[in-house]
Amino acid sequence: MPINIPETDKERIVVVGAGFGGFMLARKLLKSDYQVVLIDRNNYHQFQPLFYQVAMAGLEPSSIAFPLRKAFQRSKNVHLRVAEMEKVDTTAKQIQTDLGVLNYDHLVLATGAVTNFFGNNEMEKHAYSLKSIGESLQLRNAIFEDLERALVTRDYDERQGFIDVVIVGGGPTGVELAGALAEMKKYILPKDYPELDQKEVDIYLIQSGDRLLPGMSEKAGRKALQFLEELGVTVKLGTRVTAFNGELVETKDGQSIRAHKVVWAAGIVCDKIQGVSETCFAKGNRLCINEHLEVAHLNDVYAIGDAASLTSDEYPYGHPQVAQPAIQQAKYLAKQFKTGKKGNGFTYRDLGSMATIGRNKAVADLNKRSLTGFIAWAMWLFVHLFALVGVKNKLFVVLNWMWNYFTYDQSLRLIIKSEPKKGNV
Repeated sequence: MPINIPETDKERIVVVGAGFGGFMLARKLLKSDYQVVLIDRNNYHQFQPLFYQVAMAGLEPSSIAFPLRKAFQRSKNVHLRVAEMEKVDTTAKQIQTDLGVLNYDHLVLATGAVTNFFGNNEMEKHAYSLKSIGESLQLRNAIFEDLERALVTRDYDERQGFIDVVIVGGGPTGVELAGALAEMKKYILPKDYPELDQKEVDIYLIQSGDRLLPGMSEKAGRKALQFLEELGVTVKLGTRVTAFNGELVETKDGQSIRAHKVVWAAGIVCDKIQGVSETCFAKGNRLCINEHLEVAHLNDVYAIGDAASLTSDEYPYGHPQVAQPAIQQAKYLAKQFKTGKKGNGFTYRDLGSMATIGRNKAVADLNKRSLTGFIAWAMWLFVHLFALVGVKNKLFVVLNWMWNYFTYDQSLRLIIKSEPKKGNV
């Protein structure tokens, strides 16, 4: 059954995914000569770099999300559908979704990536990840629920399971989350949970490689390690987590850590798209694309963002799976659609990398120059605030940041759970 989309004489561009790439592409095609259909499983665009702050009760979920219908409410050529793509038929030029079939003239796959558990089903079952606002709220609930349980737990070992946290992965997500947890331990626990001895709370950051932030400079990695150790985080480098049953974390070197909460930030992978030939995929299930962002061996199918792999001498494994490549690719592709002509080929402009570790502590690599400390932290705040969608979101975030900075307080420490639906009496 076809999805109900108004029929026009305009060519139809179907964009799958409303992340950084898909959302930017749809915005750039406003008032164009195309009919644009944007589909996503959510009815909002979410700002992924700040998921960890939602999990740490520093920001409201609504302040890092923007309703898609609000973004396109004045556009007559952009149509939105909350749906999930199930399969692509490149011969018939249509996609199958959970709502029905949707025909396309041009298909843009901006499907993003999900957490990669590397086949560890036990870890996938028990560990937390941070790839959506929903997952951020789950982690926030778990942290504060376990703190409440710890208050009534007399046994020391059992209590450690409730209050200790293990983070696996030393990239930006793991580093930023570890720093935020350490600040919560330092500033929040003594006020909210005076009956708990904060010295009992241990935060572990486990990285299989020999340094933190492997995608950044060695100086940034060393400084991040220094900042985290100053905050009291136990950093274990060259250590691989092999198992987690919900209570004990096991490492390859035989160590055991009692913790009920493991946050897995050790890698991402793309979901395989059904109906697309195996020859179109690269490592990590990314779609092989050419310099015009066209998927290899397919006609009128494009890929941008995390789902796309454009290799070169400088990027033999494709561009980094972060926001900027997706945004730049979306702008390039939009221009290509609007002009009807292929450009000179997409070239990624690396604007740098940043990671914040806590109050006045951050690292930044910009134009082969590495900055650390307060300057890097201030730049991180400005860049992320500027990138948020919506004036109201920017205002709410800056107010929350100011409140947290001057009061040493995170004001959103709420345990919010959905109530079971009641039947008819």
